[in-house]
Amino acid sequence: MIDYEHDIRGVSFRIATENDIDSLFNIEQKSFSVPWPKEAFYQDIISNRFALYLMMEYDGQVAGYCGVWLVMDEAHITNIAVLPEFRGHKLGEALLRKMMSLAKEAGSKTMTLEVRVSNIPARSLYKKIGFNEGGIRKHYYTDNNEDAIVMWVKI
Repeated sequence: MIDYEHDIRGVSFRIATENDIDSLFNIEQKSFSVPWPKEAFYQDIISNRFALYLMMEYDGQVAGYCGVWLVMDEAHITNIAVLPEFRGHKLGEALLRKMMSLAKEAGSKTMTLEVRVSNIPARSLYKKIGFNEGGIRKHYYTDNNEDAIVMWVKI
C-alpha cells in the first residue's frame, strides 16, 4: 500500500483546531451545493468529543479536509472535500486513506459514509478503496431530494 503521507510529494496532514474553522468553511462552500454552516464546524471541533477533522495541505497550502465521528467501533465520515484547484492529483484518496488509518488507530472496525447517487467520481474512489454499497437513503439531499448511497468498509 502506498504511504501517501510520504509518497505524494508536498502532502501533509494535521488534526484541525479551532483556528482551522474558516479554512474548513471555505473548502465546504467551494465543494458542496448545500454547505454546512460555519457553526457546525465550530460545534464539532469545540464540543463534539466524537468528532475528528483532518486537514490536508499540499505544498504548504490547505487543500482539503475530512471529518469523521468516531462512535464505539464505527467511524462515520461526515464530509470529505478537496478544493477544486487541487483535484485530479489523487489527494482525495490520500486524505481518505489517512483518515481510515487514524480511525483504525482509534479503535474503529468499520467506516461508513453517504454519497450522492450522481457522484460517480466519489463512488468510484470509495469502491477502489474497498467500500461496498449497503443501502439507499431516499431524498437525503435537501437541495434536490437526491438519494444517497450508504457505503461501508471494514478497516
